[in-house]
Amino acid sequence: MNQQQPISVSVILVNYNGKEILLDCLNSIQKFIDIPNYEIILVDNASSDGSVELVAVNYPHIRLVKQIENRGFGAGNNVGAKFATGEFLFLLNTDTVLINNILPHLIQLMQADPQVGIIGPKLLNPDGSLQISVSPALGIKGEYEARQMHQAYQNISQQNLIEQKFQEIQEVDIVVGAAFFIRSSLFNDLGGFDENFFMYFEESDLCQRAQYRGYKIIYTPDVSLIHLKGYSIQKAANIMAIEYRRSQIYYYQKHRPLWEQLLLRIYIFYKFFGEFITTANPNSLKIIILLFTVEKSAVKISVSN
Repeated sequence: MNQQQPISVSVILVNYNGKEILLDCLNSIQKFIDIPNYEIILVDNASSDGSVELVAVNYPHIRLVKQIENRGFGAGNNVGAKFATGEFLFLLNTDTVLINNILPHLIQLMQADPQVGIIGPKLLNPDGSLQISVSPALGIKGEYEARQMHQAYQNISQQNLIEQKFQEIQEVDIVVGAAFFIRSSLFNDLGGFDENFFMYFEESDLCQRAQYRGYKIIYTPDVSLIHLKGYSIQKAANIMAIEYRRSQIYYYQKHRPLWEQLLLRIYIFYKFFGEFITTANPNSLKIIILLFTVEKSAVKISVSN
């Protein structure tokens, strides 16, 4: 990396106890990214698995930012963005592996149209199959459509038809945050991620707010990368299930009409009240309590292995 030139892209990664996967991600960046003017910023959310030491020893050129607590995905990226000097930010999950030099194409798409604010590349499962990484605008209708698409993709007879829909560059409502390319100026103008989202829905919220400003969200299949999907979530599945509903309720509070907010709350109540009655699962009760306690205030959760 030639630090004498203005930085074009700041690659930002947020790590939380990701030692098992972090090396593969960083090695792939080092192997495939071949532009002279980029920087890597790794924000560590108070890991305790030795991943910080691993990076410090093996990747001294990476800017390592250590947090004293885990404040979530969005907050971690916001911290990284404060140190970034690039014209563009490439927010990359640590459970991804690059398989090509992805940045030149993304830069070219941004430079070709000043109204493009965010780009999501094609995501692949470890076996090379398509991983659906876009979504319609979230709401009752949008979530139903997204769920139907994901369920249909589990049917082998429909996979080819769905894959054909993602063969061309296209404007979409939402791209997932695993590989999120955005103009630094736009990210800063929007105030970054809303840190009330600890995890889930933060990229949907950012995409929605970018669209409010008149920017386009683009999906491109011309470059791709592997996404392990759910690595960090699997290690704290119960907590994350609760956090998903917390973020969902908050997102609806921000962006959806009152009737949709009410319908969502009714759905969640009946779904998890039934589960609690039949299974006595305490997490179901915690989700029900969210219906009466979620506020627009910072969410802080301690996630441990």
